[in-house]
Amino acid sequence: MVKHIVMWRLKEDRKEAGKKVKEILEGLKDKIEDIKAIEVGLDFNRSKSAYDIVLYSEFEDQGALARYQKHPEHLKAAEFVREVVKERAVVDYK
Repeated sequence: MVKHIVMWRLKEDRKEAGKKVKEILEGLKDKIEDIKAIEVGLDFNRSKSAYDIVLYSEFEDQGALARYQKHPEHLKAAEFVREVVKERAVVDYK
């Protein structure tokens, strides 16, 4: 099992943009069969080191993760996310 974690800091309008990003990303579960699990969390910590949004997702293997990353629905979601995000961190692990 491969875990894919991404964290973002938003440019502005954190509450509304965060809700929209969460809705879009969670909607991918019904559109991309390679996603085994997906969870999107909105931060309530508000410390300077905290990120605004975290994505946790699971895939059967690295091939499934690669297919997800190239899937048209993921690319569409990523396009919106890039518009509202100022910083991104990612880790993939087995």
